[in-house]
Amino acid sequence: MYQDKIGEIYPSEKGWWIQYRPTACLHVTGEDALTFLQGQFTQELRSSATCPLAYGLWLNQKGKVLADGFVLREAVDNLWIISFSSGAAVIRERLEAYVIADDVVIEDVTADWMGCAMGGPEAAAWLAHEAGGVPKEGEFLRTEGGGFVFRGRRGDGVSYEWIAPSSAKTAGLGGAPMTLQELERMRIAAGFPQVPQDIGPGDLPNEGGLDVIGVSFTKGCYPGQEVVARMQHLGKPKQMLVGLRVQGDALPMGEAMVFSRNDDGTTGEHVGAVTSSSVAPMLSAASVAFAMLRSAQTTEGTEVFVECEGAMLPARVQSLRFFGGGGR
Repeated sequence: MYQDKIGEIYPSEKGWWIQYRPTACLHVTGEDALTFLQGQFTQELRSSATCPLAYGLWLNQKGKVLADGFVLREAVDNLWIISFSSGAAVIRERLEAYVIADDVVIEDVTADWMGCAMGGPEAAAWLAHEAGGVPKEGEFLRTEGGGFVFRGRRGDGVSYEWIAPSSAKTAGLGGAPMTLQELERMRIAAGFPQVPQDIGPGDLPNEGGLDVIGVSFTKGCYPGQEVVARMQHLGKPKQMLVGLRVQGDALPMGEAMVFSRNDDGTTGEHVGAVTSSSVAPMLSAASVAFAMLRSAQTTEGTEVFVECEGAMLPARVQSLRFFGGGGR
């Protein structure tokens, strides 16, 4: 069934690809670069791999999520920070606030870099031919044109990112490229929260499942660690990011309010808001959404009401993953 539905997500049988500009590309250098970032990032950066890469988060002192991204380590004094949704200025400001006597230089080179994301049946073979190899999980490849190739977080199945200087030429897999709208549909269908759209400065990592993939609970200290660790071992989140399957054709927009459903079927109190939404072609064009709700309303199957195009429509709470094998 999955293979029958895949054509409703991918615009080409060969797979999918889309060119974009990363929202953040920071070059971090200096004798203390690795040690400094190790003490700021939620993931372990001291891997023994030849070209290690880690996906993680940048938190504030209260453990709230300011940004996410990948950190690529070329050397102990030469690292890169790349994000597809978090702003370069946010990450740089957050890091520079903690630079005291460290030998660290943080350079914003976002405007000089472009990216190409890809996935699907022929992506690995195409990369092996065009980039000279296929990166393993947790590692990256350096390309001849001065770029990087690594595994991304775009949707169900394995995806890859090719980040390169804007002057470099990168071609797609063939066929029609994916549109931004199709990319968003794929992300939501697979259950991947986006920072800061779905999880942001008012939210803890475990309120959207980002603690599972973006936080190490065995590494040393970083800002916000105590709060995150306490919530992991002792606390219950006051809110959680969940999936909503809306009954009806209308689509809830971002920040649309969600209300509880009273026992008599009437609209109850305000319990949260929509963060992302999309039509799901693989679910007969159903309207689906992510919403941050109070924990009491997050049990799978709970019925709620959501604002949709001027109307109040019923919706059912479910896991973030609507289709395929990704997400929480």
